[in-house]
Formats: sequence, structure tokens, C-alpha cells
Amino acid sequence: MVIVMKPSATKDDIKNIDALLKKLGLGVHISTGSERTIIGVIGDKRLLADTPLELMPGVDRLVPIVEPFKLAGRTFKPESTVIRIKDAEIGGKKLTIMAGPCAVESQEQIMQTAKFLKSRGVQFLRGGAYKPRTSPYSFQGLEEEGYRLLAEAAKDVGLLVVSEIVSIKSIEQAIEYVDIFQIGARNMQNFQLLREVGRTKIPVVLKRGLASTIEEWLSAAEYIMNEGNYNIILCERGIRTFETYTRNTLDLSAVPIIKEISHLPIIVDPSHGTGKWKLVTPMSRAAIAAGADGLIVEVHPDPTSALSDGPQSLNFETFDTLLDEIAKVAGVIGREW
Repeated sequence: MVIVMKPSATKDDIKNIDALLKKLGLGVHISTGSERTIIGVIGDKRLLADTPLELMPGVDRLVPIVEPFKLAGRTFKPESTVIRIKDAEIGGKKLTIMAGPCAVESQEQIMQTAKFLKSRGVQFLRGGAYKPRTSPYSFQGLEEEGYRLLAEAAKDVGLLVVSEIVSIKSIEQAIEYVDIFQIGARNMQNFQLLREVGRTKIPVVLKRGLASTIEEWLSAAEYIMNEGNYNIILCERGIRTFETYTRNTLDLSAVPIIKEISHLPIIVDPSHGTGKWKLVTPMSRAAIAAGADGLIVEVHPDPTSALSDGPQSLNFETFDTLLDEIAKVAGVIGREW
């Protein structure tokens, strides 16, 4: 449940409730808004059976949370979350673009991409070091060497790094090189991994599972948040349906739904969402129009020679076109790029 405090509630009122809840062994999250403070209570509500919270100084009302996702929901935190990493913001007025190759292949490839992206105003370099692939015979990534090459290229040109972690071991490696962890669709319900990422406090892009409902997706975010890491960026990347023309079915209705029921920022991956480079730009336009806070896009110097996901990757020229197109849409809806 949440405890909604009166606008006139004092710091001591809030401090007293916080102390009482923790004494009872309950989890507490305090969200201070522009007008009033909301205190989220996590745990067995039966522990409060003999505690008349509604009568305590500063309390306006108690609101039960019926959704299984509590920390991620707007009932818990009505104001939208903006995640800040160094000089970058995710969830603010300016759109966020994360771009780079599906997989890090070589120093030359990732450096060439990083320099290009920096020249276009992109702040986040994405690239895979560990690549969970459907086939065991497909390129699996350079592992820790991939993280190192990503970090070197990003540092050289002044970008932030986004890369996928797939296990506890990869967390231990990536933490030295990566600014934002990515949890891929196949690991969205790897609950041990989610808990470990929650304990790191490092921002994380949480992709929607291949056939996951929105409730399951937000419940996965809850695992991370329950460990104390609230820096979560949700990513709609398409779901498995009966349609075979595209790689996945990009569910853009998820964007306004998330905006309504969750305070977490949401970006869209039109590359995995379609699997076809020609569809990436039009679906990017649609994603921004739907209210997405940004995009994560696969960009490669030469997609025809890419070791992973070449058919859905943009080259530098087509990525330029994408940026021009989303800038037009952003201006119409009051966003910036």
C-alpha cells in the first residue's frame, strides 16, 4: 500500500512513519513530489493490523495497491522517473538514442561506429559482448574483450556504454566497463540475474520477453527495484506472434500503456522489433509519436558483413535519415532531438 501524506506534513512526520514501518520489518520507499510525499510500504500488510497509520500526524489517506508491481507503478510514484547518468538524461524532454552494432566484432568496427555516432549527437554506444543466440553455431560474441573494446571506443570519443549481461559472471566483468546494463528478452525472467542487477544500483535497460505480458514485464522490473535499484529503462522490442513476415511483432501500444501505469521511462527497439532494416525508420517515427522516451537501434559500418543481425542493422547513411525523421516527429509532440 501507499501512505499519502498531507501537503502540510513535516519532515518529522515523515521520519516518524519511516521509523515505525522499518521497526515492523517492512520495506519503505519515500517519493517526494512537487506537492506532497508518498510513502510506499512493501511487505506483509498484516504487520500493520494493530497500527492506526491513518491517525498519525501528517497522514492524509492510505491507498491499497492491487497491481503485483508496486515499486514500478504510478500508484506508488505518480511522477515520471528521469534517469540521469553523467550529463545524459533518460525520460526527460530530450529523446535518448542508443545505437551501435548488434555485436562488437573488432576494434576498427566499434571505433568507426563510435566516432560516427558522436558526430551525430548520440550519447550512448550500444554493442553486444555476450550474444545469446538461438543457434549454438552462431557468433556468440567476444565476451570480456568485447566489453573492453566498447569501453575504449566510448572513452576515446566521449560516449556512454550500454551492453548486455547474461550471467552473474558477465555482471562481474561488465561492471568495470559498462554504464548501463542491458537485460535481453531471453533473460527477462531470469530472477537470480534480476536480483543481482538490483544489488549493483547500475542503470539497466530491461527488454520485454519474447512472449511476455506487460504485467510480467513490470513484475520483472519489480525484482530489480525490490533490491534497491530504481534506475530501470523499459524497452519494447517486439513479441512473438503468429506473424512471420517480420522477426517479431512490435507492440507500440505498450508505450502509452506503460506511460499510464508506470513511472519508468520506456524506449523502443525497432531493429529486433521488425528484423528488417527498411522498417526500422518508419517504426522509429511511430515509436516517438506514441510517446517513447527514445530508441535503441542497431547501426553497423557495413551491415552486409556483420557477424550478427546484419539484415536489421542500419548503415551510417540510413541512420542519418532516421535521425532526420524522428527530429520532425519530436518537434510536433513537444520533444527534442
